[in-house]
Amino acid sequence: MNVKKACGMIGLAMRAGKIASGEFAVEKAVKEYKAYLVIVAQEASDNTQKKFRNMCQFYEVPYLVFGTKEELGRIIGKEYRASLAVCDKKFAEVIREHLA
Repeated sequence: MNVKKACGMIGLAMRAGKIASGEFAVEKAVKEYKAYLVIVAQEASDNTQKKFRNMCQFYEVPYLVFGTKEELGRIIGKEYRASLAVCDKKFAEVIREHLA
């Protein structure tokens, strides 16, 4: 597990415009089949985690629980974020490898 490299890849994906952040944007990306990976903060509410876990299972999108809201926000250069969707297949694969 290489957290530093995974964080770097998430930041790079953000600069490339391949990250959807925030509950509404992530949900939209998943339902439009644009998301290849969903990352939810460990401290996100139980309802939020359950919502995304079930949605990702239904739409067959990989799902990870990683970091805090503050960390996720800092990685993408924003404030707090409870959820992110990676909308590029290659970025998603590399991030999953580093967090596995």
